[in-house]
Amino acid sequence: MRITILLGGASAERDVSLASGLRIASALRDRGHGVILVDPASGVISAPLEMEMREGGVLKPVPPSLESLKQISEGVLLPTLGVMPEVREADVVFLALHGGEGEDGTLQAMLDLARVRYTGSGHLGSALAMDKDLSKILFRAAGVGTADWIMTGARAGAAVKETAIAATLGFPVVVKPSKQGSTVGLSVVREPSALGPAITEALAYDDEVMIERFVPGRELTVAILGGEALPVGEIIPKHEIYDYECKYTAGMAREEFPAKLPPAIAAEAQRQARLAFDALKLDGYARIDFRLTDAGELSCLEANTLPGMTEFSLVPQAAAAAGIDFGALCERIVELALAKPRGGG
Repeated sequence: MRITILLGGASAERDVSLASGLRIASALRDRGHGVILVDPASGVISAPLEMEMREGGVLKPVPPSLESLKQISEGVLLPTLGVMPEVREADVVFLALHGGEGEDGTLQAMLDLARVRYTGSGHLGSALAMDKDLSKILFRAAGVGTADWIMTGARAGAAVKETAIAATLGFPVVVKPSKQGSTVGLSVVREPSALGPAITEALAYDDEVMIERFVPGRELTVAILGGEALPVGEIIPKHEIYDYECKYTAGMAREEFPAKLPPAIAAEAQRQARLAFDALKLDGYARIDFRLTDAGELSCLEANTLPGMTEFSLVPQAAAAAGIDFGALCERIVELALAKPRGGG
């Protein structure tokens, strides 16, 4: 099968995407598929360049600076991807992009117009899941538990005041860009004086910022593959939250699949994950993250429509717990994409 992998891009999760895409490429080639790599920020990745990237440590991602992202974004090829033969002539395009225009529905809409089959959710589901505010509204409507929140920033109207946060949410709170992933730009704020700097940091990555009530408890994750919930996992990070360093640095987090949970709670997490998946109109595969309080209540944090596929990532671990190795997981994701009509989104 001819498979083109889109990886890299110009989002704050560029290095994570490169690591995911290179690992997917190896797995699919091992299973006999022809694979081409395309970086929307630079074009087709040659075999020598791919080898250089692997040897150069790209599999150990670090968050890029805002200046480096600006430089990368100036060369983005997104408007022309739909006419590239490497994309148009592929049997399926495997999206290994994370964040930005690769995950927010922009690229998906373009591929729909080009009638190219691609992995993951369509343009609408991708856009809904990327917007944390809209996601939480739809979670609430579908009966999925999620913490209270307030929006701020240029698109949200008047700036929030520390007194209003203390009265409505209380401290601590989580401050994060509304449309980012991998905890980029995220802060846990414990006192009013730290709120302003945290909002400023988040605004560097987005024009909307979510201020969310901090929910203490265990970090759970549920992968959905083809509409079915895989075994629930638990993340036990070295830090208080599962931040960028814990996600992509060996030894900074421990994951347990399946999680050590009472069967009723595990089943409820899977049920709510499926509800969240359907509420956002997702397709193919996704990862839904939760907090579990000491009282046994679940609070949905977010849905990830193009979750990481690195050696540290959670979806491959969930699949392994279900008896699905990484190569089979990648093929299953491709098969789900092939089952959709061209241009179906």
